Amino acid sequence: MTHRVLVTDKVALSGLHPIVDDDTFDVISVDDSTSEEFLSALSETDGLIVRSATKVTRGLIEQAPQLRAIGRAGVGVDNVDIAAASERGIAVFNAPGANTIAAAELTMALLISVARKIPAAEASVRRGEWDRDAFKGVELRGKTLGLIGAGRIGGEVALRCQAFGMGVVVYDPYLADERADELGLQQVTLDEVLDLADFISIHVPLTEETRGLCRWETLRRMKQTAFVVNASRGGVVDEEALAEALHAGEIAGAAVDVYETEPLPLDSPLRDAPNLVLTPHLGASTAEAQVGVATEVAEKIKLLLATGDTSEALNAGLLS
Repeated sequence: MTHRVLVTDKVALSGLHPIVDDDTFDVISVDDSTSEEFLSALSETDGLIVRSATKVTRGLIEQAPQLRAIGRAGVGVDNVDIAAASERGIAVFNAPGANTIAAAELTMALLISVARKIPAAEASVRRGEWDRDAFKGVELRGKTLGLIGAGRIGGEVALRCQAFGMGVVVYDPYLADERADELGLQQVTLDEVLDLADFISIHVPLTEETRGLCRWETLRRMKQTAFVVNASRGGVVDEEALAEALHAGEIAGAAVDVYETEPLPLDSPLRDAPNLVLTPHLGASTAEAQVGVATEVAEKIKLLLATGDTSEALNAGLLS
């Protein structure tokens, strides 16, 4: 029996060796999930692997009568309708471990970029200017990092910030005391993070609880010298409120890698906000991470299709 797996969104094919090298799997790659070629292949697909560009909606799922597994080559699954998949008995998998270091390193790059005004300074030099006083930054050493969320990525960010000589306070209601002690983190309330932090880094999934977590009231409570970095999920930060806070000088700066709507709309208020570094969802965009997430999700889909094992599915408890 041959299992057909459809891959889209430019998932790293070199990472799909668990299924590519298995003669019982037929792997089809179609990078454009809006094309007729993709929809035609979808109708006879047993497994689907996507990144973040494809929205696996109820409508899309209904066009795949044979579908048994959906794999998200990355962490967040807000682009997958898990409820619709569960109703059909389709297992949903993600790859939470393989892009941890890439996302943590990007967070550090954003922290340093916004603290030292690197993107604006680089653009200034390219324009032929040499205005050093305009780009006076601040050091990380001796400052306090306020971590909102201390899972895999947040924990790695904490370790790197400690190496820069920063103190770290964390708000994460799901963080075990033993893990906090292991990482050397001081657990505090969300309000205390906002009051104490010189830099705030957000590392939480997008849920009803976290949507709009960083909003106008949150931003106003921070120090006016504070910086905010969001490399978690779009929608966790209220983008209009962030732009307004930057224009009003309520915070010193921010860096954002993820957005409520991607690509970022041309009329987004973030585009002309001052002291803001914007990147196009680069958290997992390293060669190593792309191969890693592809391999991790391919292994899970292979296990499901070959043996029926749903133990690692995000919706395992909802499958009959």
